[in-house]
Formats: sequence, C-alpha cells, structure tokens
Amino acid sequence: MEVTNKYVTLKTHVEGAPKESDFELKTSLLALSLNPGSGEMIMKNLYVSIDPYPLNRMKRYCSSQRTGPGFEGITRQEIEAYGVAKVVVSDNVEFEKGDVVVGVITWAEYSKIRRNKMIRKLDPLGFPFSYHVGILGYCGLTAYAGFFEICKPKRGEKVLVSAASGSVGNLVGRYAKLHGCYVVGCAGSKQKSFFLCLFLSMDGYFPDGIDIYFDNVSGDMQEAAVANMNTFGRVAVCGVISEYIDSEKKAAPDVLDVIYKRMKIQGFLAGDHAGLFQDFVSTTSNHPHSGELCPLEDISDGLDSIPFAFTGLFWGDNIGKKIVKIAKE
Repeated sequence: MEVTNKYVTLKTHVEGAPKESDFELKTSLLALSLNPGSGEMIMKNLYVSIDPYPLNRMKRYCSSQRTGPGFEGITRQEIEAYGVAKVVVSDNVEFEKGDVVVGVITWAEYSKIRRNKMIRKLDPLGFPFSYHVGILGYCGLTAYAGFFEICKPKRGEKVLVSAASGSVGNLVGRYAKLHGCYVVGCAGSKQKSFFLCLFLSMDGYFPDGIDIYFDNVSGDMQEAAVANMNTFGRVAVCGVISEYIDSEKKAAPDVLDVIYKRMKIQGFLAGDHAGLFQDFVSTTSNHPHSGELCPLEDISDGLDSIPFAFTGLFWGDNIGKKIVKIAKE
C-alpha cells in the first residue's frame, strides 16, 4: 500500500532573511511497508514546532553547521523539526502502530524515521498535544534550563528577558516571576510590550541594574544589557535573532565591564540539559493545571502554511510559541 506524502523542501540556500519563495511543496509516493530488521518507523505527523534555528542549516555556510549531526547544512531535502506524530507502521520493537510519539520529525505529512532519531512515546499528561512541542517540549526545556541551570536565580534579583513575547522568552519571564524575581521584558513592538505588561505582569524598568539577562536576540540589546549589569551578573545566551538575517551585525559587549564586574556569559543548547527533562516536565506540568503558567500558542493549520509561519518568525509576526497543525489528532 502507498500513500501520497506532501513535504516542504528548500529550493536553494537562503541568503539574508528567508522568503516563502525559498521553499516549495512537493509530493511523493510513500510505501507503507518496511524491511524486516530495519528498525524504522513511518509516522503521520500531527504538530510541528516552528523555530528560527533551522535557518542556520539553510544557509550556504554558518559556523553552527560544524556542531555535529542535526546541525549540518541542508538543501533540496526534507527539513527536520521537533513535533508530535502517530505511528502508522513500525519495525522498531519499542514502538507499535497507534503510538503517539514526540521528537525529531520532518516538515511533511508523513515521516520515515530510522532507529537513531530522537523519538519517545508521549504521555500527554491530560494536556493537548500542542503543549508538548511548546511549554512541555524542548522550547520549555530551553527556558527552564537556561534560567535555572545557567542563570541560577535568587529571589528578588533583577531579570531582563529579550524577545520576551516569543516562544522561549515568555516562559523565562514567567518562570522568573514565579521564582520571586523582578522582571523586565523587551519586545519588538509597542503592541507586544503592552502585552508583556498587561498579560504577563512584567515590570517596567531597572532602577538598580540587572542581575540576570536572558538573551534571545544578541546585537545592540546584548551590549546595552551588559553595560547595565550588576557585579556577578549572569547572561544566558539562547538566541541571536538579530544576527540570523544580518551576519554583519555582531554583538560586541565591553569586555572590561565583563572582567571588572566578574560576569558570567554562557551560551547553551537545550540538548545539553536533556537529563533535566523529567524534572522539568514534572515541575512545569503543575503550573498549567493551577493556572500559574498557561501556554501562549500561535497555531497555523496545514502543511502548506509552514513557509509563511517560518518566515514570519524573523519579522516578529508571532506572540508565543509558533506551531503548525499538520493533521487532526
């Protein structure tokens, strides 16, 4: 038996800001059968996370492509992403038909996954599947690990979050508020700034400097934050949205400030903290139930909406976690 499988691919390397025309929707036939002993699975994709970091893989060259498997350059092939899917056919003893899984899938209706891919069975914990590509997925782990493990906050400390209405930033801001910190969030428009104050209850300004800066943008914002850091301040560098589409715009903080204020500036990847995942989920899953931390989701429908959803990230079109629903649950 065969099915038609639509998927989004990259026409050519992206130069500067991505455009919808950089992508194309293709169709192929996919046989719903597997070779015995292959350890493979075929899955029907349900939800996919839309994140900015794949842009670095789409460029002709980016230093991040040297990181290792999963970061190398791509073109004219299916694009990997974090998502939720349902197993249709399995030759993997750990999974069977009908299992709902979460992990690395593709921008496609169906994904054929080999045994070495990051996939696990999903326990929805009574939440919608979409939560598991956002607040309870790697996006949430990024916020949790970056704030608690890298920044090591103390109650009452002053926290600055850039891109604070975005998928990671809004969670960091709310973790900080729940932890008893004074929190200021920065966003790219007046509408988003109003949203931060009204709906996320963030504070307005820093009368006494900054203890923690959670950096999602780099560039001028990072320089300004470092210039206003307190002694022994911590900076968690999570993203560089200002540099994704402008490679000439590099942050250059005052290194003397870093030295004499004894600051810590550290980059990190969520995968570095995969060992925290169970603790993160058990801690974070309590908050939506109590209403203390409800997810901000921006969900589009249909595989063909992925190029628009992805390119919109770089123009600040989303508030909260951008997700595409590919198929009904």
